[in-house]
Amino acid sequence: MNATTSFAATIGLDWADQKHDLWIQPSDGSKAQHVQLEQTPEALHAWVAKLRERFGNRPVAIGIETSCGPVISALLAYDFIVLFPLNPKALKDYRAAFSVSGAKDDRTDAQLIEQFVRLHRHQLRALEPDTEMTRQLAGLVENRRRLVDERTRFVNQLHAVLKTYYPLAETLLHRQIKQPMAAAFLARWPDLESLQKSQPRTLRAFFYRHHCRRAAKIEENIAQIQKAQPLTTDPAIIIPARCLVGALVGMLKTLHQVVADLDQQIVQLMDQHPEAPIFRSFPGAGPALAPRLLVAYGTHRDRFQNADQVAQLYGVAPVTIQSGNSKTTHLRYRCPKFGRQTFHENAACALKQEPWAQLYYLQHKKRHDNKHHQACRALAYKLNRIYFACWKQREKYDPNRYLEALKQNASPLHQQLQTPTPSSCE
Repeated sequence: MNATTSFAATIGLDWADQKHDLWIQPSDGSKAQHVQLEQTPEALHAWVAKLRERFGNRPVAIGIETSCGPVISALLAYDFIVLFPLNPKALKDYRAAFSVSGAKDDRTDAQLIEQFVRLHRHQLRALEPDTEMTRQLAGLVENRRRLVDERTRFVNQLHAVLKTYYPLAETLLHRQIKQPMAAAFLARWPDLESLQKSQPRTLRAFFYRHHCRRAAKIEENIAQIQKAQPLTTDPAIIIPARCLVGALVGMLKTLHQVVADLDQQIVQLMDQHPEAPIFRSFPGAGPALAPRLLVAYGTHRDRFQNADQVAQLYGVAPVTIQSGNSKTTHLRYRCPKFGRQTFHENAACALKQEPWAQLYYLQHKKRHDNKHHQACRALAYKLNRIYFACWKQREKYDPNRYLEALKQNASPLHQQLQTPTPSSCE
């Protein structure tokens, strides 16, 4: 599309919350035009209708500094519009080449976007949206991750405040404080005084109801509660802390329920998705990571030509900088962070399931100063090559087939697998 399509016009769109600035350059060389649109669906669709009439339904290229959002969704509904999303960093550097002073405004940005698309279109990729089911899954898994991060933030705050006035709760709930049980416990007994007033049978019923059914452990907890001494009896400390705990518990209860609902929706959508069996077969790809890997690759097989493109896009491949006799390699910072996190977390899970992955991780970790994250990224890079082949050929991952390939290629990794390996990763 980049090389063969003849566009009737190129347009730069600088979008904002209140208004949009557009710079329209017809391909016939006629005078360019600056247009401002209000941020309303009616104004946008009316302008598109005029654009279609003006250029006779011929293709029009529009450059924009985003690849998602309501404006993108609205414009993708029109078959004659071809969108070219631009990296904001690329446009910033392009602007700096023509404006050394750093001066900028919305009209100039729209003009530069149009110029960038018109002159460098062969280096850009037109936006080809994935299937509706895949895009819906992408929204669900990204929102789930945001909410899990928020839940972690509240849990850390809860740890901190419990240590100031209620250390027994911190001791009893330390391993379960991320679970709904902790929120229920603290909502019912927000301080030591209320906890010690409860009858042992009430405590036993609570623990049993929340799946803590080891009798010896329950009796140990009750004994700790009965003999516990308060860290402080100062109301000036206890009352404010108890109020904060109540607020955190309320938010955690809501987050637990929302995350559980999202998990259910993700599982239902994965059960319907035709690509799900491939990604569920990958090592370490459980209910949370399989859909995230599916979203990372998508369903369009022509989106990536080779595995290196995937690794570079999601920051799994490092960046090499060479000048003269100097050569340095470092982590790729400019990439979709959620995608890089997906591959990194999958590698950490895969090394616990696949013996060859664990061995590869340990070897790389030993060679590079015992650095866990660097070894995980190296494993993620290797796993990506396997995943890409499975995805491209529409085949499930088969560990036996991969081990046979290592054997046929006389891989040192296969030779090492024939000797005893560590029973667990560090």
